[in-house]
Amino acid sequence: MIEPATPPTELGVLKEWVRFDFPRQQFGRRLCIADFFASGEQGEYDVLPAQIVTMGEVASTHAAALFAGNHYSDYLYFHGLSVESAEALAELVHKQIRAELGYGQFDEADRRKFFQQGYRGTRYSFGYPACPNLEDQSQLFTLLKPERIDVSLSEEFQLVPEQSTSAIVVVHPQAKYFNIERKQAAVL
Repeated sequence: MIEPATPPTELGVLKEWVRFDFPRQQFGRRLCIADFFASGEQGEYDVLPAQIVTMGEVASTHAAALFAGNHYSDYLYFHGLSVESAEALAELVHKQIRAELGYGQFDEADRRKFFQQGYRGTRYSFGYPACPNLEDQSQLFTLLKPERIDVSLSEEFQLVPEQSTSAIVVVHPQAKYFNIERKQAAVL
């Protein structure tokens, strides 16, 4: 595992490295990801596990070659496999994070309950409901320096290669998935 860059310090005191500005729900419980972290003003600090994983450019190159060769079925199968492999790797790293922080013991043994967030440490990815701002990928890139594993950002803040995923892991026991915006019912 590649270690992140060293956080900046000033005379041995940690200083702010990057700041995420998470939106708050305007309805219901009015949740915000920041609610699940201790306030530095109280003299307490939390950890912010973060991850970026990739299947690498070789997966994109192979998928493109299949498509260009008119092997559409093979392309679709391979593309799906490579994207899901990146997701599986992200889940493996997420499990390792929980174990290293001592929270693996809270993983639900019942598989059905596990897949209903039966574990401590929720993995939030930028662009999804709880943190919809894809632009925040740039702060994550500042923290993790993923160019070391040949991952970059497109102009639209999408991960390149496509078979990659990124996330922050919030380890507060009450952190679960939630939506920032209400979904409007379709009117036909």
